[in-house]
Amino acid sequence: MRKNKNELAKKYIKEIKSGDVWSVFKIVADFVKGFDELGELGPTVTIFGSAKVDSNDFYYKKTKKLSSMLAKRGFNIMTGGGPGIMEAANRGAFKHQNVESIGLNIDLPSEQVSNEYTTTELSFDYFFSRKVMLVKYSVAYVIFPGGYGTLDELFEALTLIQTKKVSGVKLFVYGVEYYKPLLEFIETKLLTSGMITHDDFKIIRLTDDLNEIVSEIEKSVLEQIAMLKESGLESTKYAQTLLDFSLLKNIENSKMKK
Repeated sequence: MRKNKNELAKKYIKEIKSGDVWSVFKIVADFVKGFDELGELGPTVTIFGSAKVDSNDFYYKKTKKLSSMLAKRGFNIMTGGGPGIMEAANRGAFKHQNVESIGLNIDLPSEQVSNEYTTTELSFDYFFSRKVMLVKYSVAYVIFPGGYGTLDELFEALTLIQTKKVSGVKLFVYGVEYYKPLLEFIETKLLTSGMITHDDFKIIRLTDDLNEIVSEIEKSVLEQIAMLKESGLESTKYAQTLLDFSLLKNIENSKMKK
């Protein structure tokens, strides 16, 4: 571990000395790599959470179960590619055929080791380019308990939805006991002070019901398909990945029968 820290420190020092021009090329490389590898994914759910829990942890087990439920229905699963909650999500999807278990890793002094349950793995140099890829190609985000990194990703996703930089995407926060104080702060401070609106607050779906999450994600994808058709965008690559999704055809057929 000490060796890894020293190597990363030398790398960062070298990057600083190499100047901004070289950094621009590395930033572009991060984005090109992500666009090339992820641009034609089918419906994908991104799961965020702590890297610090082990396989005996309550939230690890719940993450693995949710991921398996989604993958069984044909959804790809995307994570930050590390241990903990990320490993649990990739692990739940890994055993299911015809879906991708995607890990987008990043070089860090710690927690940088990739988990072994990915079918597609990419490594990024920069947090911001990695975060773009984690949210750009997903139909929903699920936030499990975590630390600073998870909270950063939660508020990044909230901001994107609030400002309509992404549309039709649902955000679920799992862990009522864990996150309730945070939601109370947002409601009593941000909402009461007029810093956000009621609609902004309703973006967050706090729940411990895995079945509800799966059901709402399926419904959300159908809504996105309808929106793309209404907008005349059904011929775009993204729309085609949704329209070609066999599960969605089954869902549509079952709803029509009802």
